[in-house]
Amino acid sequence: MLELERIRVCYGAATALWEVSLRIGAGELVCVVGPNGAGKTTLINAIAGLNPIASGRLVLEDRDLARLARNEFCDQGIAIVPEGRRLFTGLSVLENLELGSYRKAARESRRESLDRVLALFPVLKARLAAPAGALSGGQQQMLAIGRALMARPRYLLLDEPSLGLAPSVVMDMFSAIQGINRDGMAVLLVEQNVAMALDIAARAYVLEEGRIAAEGSPRELLAAPHIRRAYLGESE
Repeated sequence: MLELERIRVCYGAATALWEVSLRIGAGELVCVVGPNGAGKTTLINAIAGLNPIASGRLVLEDRDLARLARNEFCDQGIAIVPEGRRLFTGLSVLENLELGSYRKAARESRRESLDRVLALFPVLKARLAAPAGALSGGQQQMLAIGRALMARPRYLLLDEPSLGLAPSVVMDMFSAIQGINRDGMAVLLVEQNVAMALDIAARAYVLEEGRIAAEGSPRELLAAPHIRRAYLGESE
């Protein structure tokens, strides 16, 4: 289990996350939803080691990761697909994927991992030699997820994977995320598309102004009138 215990994250003197606690069980699909500026990206970057934790604990199987160096998080089995994808657009699709498997353990299974990614996203197979910058937005998101999977993580962190994608592509993306989870990988999904995120998650958290405002099963959250008003646009 990956667990956050009352973590606080700051940007200088400003606190962005206030004693946030959440957990992701092995093989579980958990989502975090909330408005713009709530701290969702700050949260997922803290879990990935990209934002330092000012206080609290980030515990993976009884080990506190909060003080690890950034480059050590991948070795703990954590991989992130950041908002905006951050691909190396001048490199080929294949080169971007191979960069995901730089860890020794991942390099030893590179062929197997590549076959798995191409089975999940077959459209990439025909574009392996193409520069990543020549792909469509949906294909670039597939490549970003595939690159993370090449590291063979146990916990996959996804930051706004549907951002900027056409509705039909979003459906395919969420189906792929479900498939990754069904194969046994734990997924933390940070997403503004609340309806779709809640539709595939086992549990969910609502983050507002840097604090956890609600948590529970999707059914429990959808039963709350203020959640339906704030995030699904329903009126009284």
